[in-house]
Amino acid sequence: MTRIYYRNGDKILSAEGLGQIANVERERLIWIDAMGASEEERKELSQLFNFPLQSQQQSEEIESSSRFLELDEIIIANSNFLILREEQYVSEPVSFILKEKLLITFRNAELRSFTETIKKLNSNWRAFGTGYHVAVAVFDARVDFDADMLESIARDSSRAARLIGQQKQMSEKTLLEITRYQEITMMLRENIVDKQRVISGMLRSELFPRECNERLRIMIKDINSLIDHANFSFERLEYLQNTFLGLVNIEQNKIIKIFTVASVIFMPPTLIASIYGMNFANLPEKEWEYGYPFSIGLMVISSMLTLFIFRRKRWL
Repeated sequence: MTRIYYRNGDKILSAEGLGQIANVERERLIWIDAMGASEEERKELSQLFNFPLQSQQQSEEIESSSRFLELDEIIIANSNFLILREEQYVSEPVSFILKEKLLITFRNAELRSFTETIKKLNSNWRAFGTGYHVAVAVFDARVDFDADMLESIARDSSRAARLIGQQKQMSEKTLLEITRYQEITMMLRENIVDKQRVISGMLRSELFPRECNERLRIMIKDINSLIDHANFSFERLEYLQNTFLGLVNIEQNKIIKIFTVASVIFMPPTLIASIYGMNFANLPEKEWEYGYPFSIGLMVISSMLTLFIFRRKRWL
């Protein structure tokens, strides 16, 4: 679905479909949001506004030159937006084309930052004079959502820490949950660094309006703070993982200790039983009336003596 946004007096209107572009004067166009556009629609937009069309592979490249490219009066920016799809976080590539104050975006999924920007566009039209302002608003909203995701991960990490530290609940599910949070944190950090590259390119660009620079600088500061917070969250999750594995090792050592002590306690009785189990004709206690109870008592005494020594040495 392709939706266009254009100025109409003291408000901004929207229309659906590429066919509506012909009904709007070029200078009144602010934003063309092509969501799920086909290859034919992408080519049609490229020919209509005379900008180079990138392939899906080019928009997903991670090199800095692929993130932000400035040509003659044209800016091409590619960025990844983290979304939840089928209970899994995935990076959704988005392309931004800026030419002659018009913003053209290509995306394949519904994104909260775009939805939030559209709400602001409808409620405060004066703040969106050009497509440059729309692009800044989209990234500004995305940075806020990234911050919310980091806060959510921090809360979940605290909950996991309480389970491990206070209740000492250790299970495979807990470890998998910590690993999942680590993966999300790494993906989120990669996406935040990706935004840092693009916004830094916007700040250096001569095409961007000067009134956008202050917002871009604030966003850079926010992103730097988010990167530090993401690093801290990852280190905290790594600490929780090490704590979990340490507690697992302690529990395993306790179990091994119990088996070791039990084996040592039963070693003297086993030795005594082995001695009196030998079938020699001249075994002294073989014909003794009290030989059997004597051997049983000797086994019990040897076990109790071993247990007493272990307790005296505080090995139990």
